[in-house]
Amino acid sequence: MILAIITCLFWLIVLIDAFLGMRKLESLTNVSEDLGGNTPLVSIIIAAKNEAKDIKKSVQSQLKQTYQNIEWIIVNDRSSDGTGKLIEELVQEDHRVRSIHIHELPSGWLGKNHALYQGYLVSKGDILLFTDGDVYFEKDTVVKSLSYLTKNNIDHLTLTPDMDVKPFWAKAFVTFFLFGFSYFKRPWRANDDQSPVAIGIGAYNMVTKEAYEAVGTHKSISMRPDDDLMLGVSIKKIGRKQRIVRGQSHLQVEWYSSLKEAIIGLEKNTFAGLYYNYFMVIFALSGIFISQVWPYLALFYTEGVTRTLYGISILLLFLVYRETANVMAKGAVRYFLVFPISAVIFMYCIARATILTSFRGGIQWRGTFYSMKELKKKP
Repeated sequence: MILAIITCLFWLIVLIDAFLGMRKLESLTNVSEDLGGNTPLVSIIIAAKNEAKDIKKSVQSQLKQTYQNIEWIIVNDRSSDGTGKLIEELVQEDHRVRSIHIHELPSGWLGKNHALYQGYLVSKGDILLFTDGDVYFEKDTVVKSLSYLTKNNIDHLTLTPDMDVKPFWAKAFVTFFLFGFSYFKRPWRANDDQSPVAIGIGAYNMVTKEAYEAVGTHKSISMRPDDDLMLGVSIKKIGRKQRIVRGQSHLQVEWYSSLKEAIIGLEKNTFAGLYYNYFMVIFALSGIFISQVWPYLALFYTEGVTRTLYGISILLLFLVYRETANVMAKGAVRYFLVFPISAVIFMYCIARATILTSFRGGIQWRGTFYSMKELKKKP
């Protein structure tokens, strides 16, 4: 009964925090396009490895931007498919597009981080926008982002994308991930200049070049698999202003096309997100089981007031899910029906990533192996 009371109180506090916090996140839809005559050059830097499926259509969606003062730098990071050829076709289609082809990865770098850094080195804009080769923009995405950045006098803006995931179990897993990300990371706190909470999302990290250079560029996070988040952390740490804005209406990405792909994809950063700390892994697994799986099992193994309290916990879980995942992903609430199964799958994902990383002595990411020694090394 004591555990049931603690669980209820925990989710009640999380619900109040999420209810108030999520309402503090502005939507890009409501942002004005008025730049007040300020039209800086924006350098959109894209790291692409084996993105033949999406790269051309993705960039073409970006080329339709109503804001014109943009250059695109697409970095082909050792692709083995037709990515390089498609990038060169884009260069021929629009004079604003430039290409870089990387054939070898120097030591001390993860491929994506190195590619983004190489893009920065040739960029000319005072505003940098780091994004991926499978992200689709609405035509007013950049102008609204720039308007928000300049009017609020901030150094870093990140947008939440619409996760366009089709298969049922992949979508259930992704929405659970968004739920966990929201209540654990509390992204709305990143918008509080006095809070140490920081954020960064790989689909859309817009940052002033001055701030990017002040944190040491991608050199300072050269071996971080979670480079997008760590870029935001680095910027907040030196006292610069950052904001996260809901951008689902303006940004779309198919994060993973299947549940298997999602589990494999998270191999690289799940253990990294727990700082390669086994105690943190045990704490995370225990916490998820006790707070998100056990309440369902307890309905069958407890009775009386204790069972009622666990029933209330599940109701509170649903309300938190509705306030977080359902705001971050369209129609997510229906996947709450398989919530405990999604939680178990996520626990498996954490355990699997930890065991594989430890057994291999590092991570295998996009055809390149990175040792734990390299990953833990500070730049």
